Formats: sequence, C-alpha cells, structure tokens
Amino acid sequence: MRVILFLLDTLFFFLVAAALLRAWMNHQRMQMTVQPGRFVMALTNWIVQPVRRVLPRSMAQARIDWGSLMAAVLLAVAYGGIWLSLVTAAQPVSVSPLAMLLGILTMAGKLMIRTVLQGLMVLLIVYAVLSWVQPHSPVIHTLDRLCAPLLRPVRRIVPTIGGVDLSVLILIILLQVGLMVLG
Repeated sequence: MRVILFLLDTLFFFLVAAALLRAWMNHQRMQMTVQPGRFVMALTNWIVQPVRRVLPRSMAQARIDWGSLMAAVLLAVAYGGIWLSLVTAAQPVSVSPLAMLLGILTMAGKLMIRTVLQGLMVLLIVYAVLSWVQPHSPVIHTLDRLCAPLLRPVRRIVPTIGGVDLSVLILIILLQVGLMVLG
C-alpha cells in the first residue's frame, strides 16, 4: 500500500505543480512556447481547457489564470479523495460523510501548500546552480523571470556579501521551514 500511495503522491504532485507553474507563467506574461511552458501546457491542457470553458467570462479574462488554478485545486481534491479511499479500503473504519469531506479537503490543502513550497525550492535550486555554472544558458532568463518576484523582497533586506547574492539560500531556508511546519 505504501508503494501505491507513493506513486499516487508523485503523480498528483507533478500534475498540481504543472498547473500551478502554468498559472504563474501566465501571470508573469511569459511565452508558453519556450520550456517549461510547452511541457506544462502538454501536461495540463486536458484539465485546464475544460475548466476554462465553464468559468465565467470575467474570470477568464482576468490577469490571474483562474483556469489553471482551479485545475490545480480540482487535482488536489481528487488526490485527497483517492488517497483517503485507498487508506480506508485498506483499513476499513466507519467514517461520517462530513469527516470524509473534511479529510479530503485537508489532504488537498496540504498537497497544494507542499507543492508550492517544494516547487519553489526546485525552481530556486535550479536557478542558483545554473546561474553559477551556466550563467548564459537560455533557460536562465526564464528562471529569472519566475524567481525574481520572489527574491526581490529578500534582496531588499539581505545585501550581497562579498559579491555573493545569498537571497536564494535564505529563501530556500524559509521554504524548508515552511515544509517543516506543514509536516
């Protein structure tokens, strides 16, 4: 059962992360024709396009990509439902429908928060490593546009030390603390 739950967790982590990354890239007005835009489009079109069709017109034209965000929420809720169904099937217990709904929403919320925190950590680590070893890589511009709005507040507080920007390291530490609190 642990293997099945791990695979389920991994699958939904990537799907939710892709939907959230798509929403963030659209919010930043980035071209989806460059990587990782093409990848997240291919991975999430099957759920984002139907969600966009049912959204009110005013939400569909907003700067926030509500279709991608709602797709991420729907995927997280599906994850919570499948996870709790598998766990209760393995160890049958009588649970009220309200408790089951609260459990599903709790699992969905935890998945969303964990995905945001871990996804940002991955982006920041890749950004930091590429900026050190391959600063002229074509991907570094995309990563900079994704990470810069998050790093800007930290850079205002923490100055560069000896020409080294520690803002990425500090933000990774803060995200790790957030994961510890969530866990």
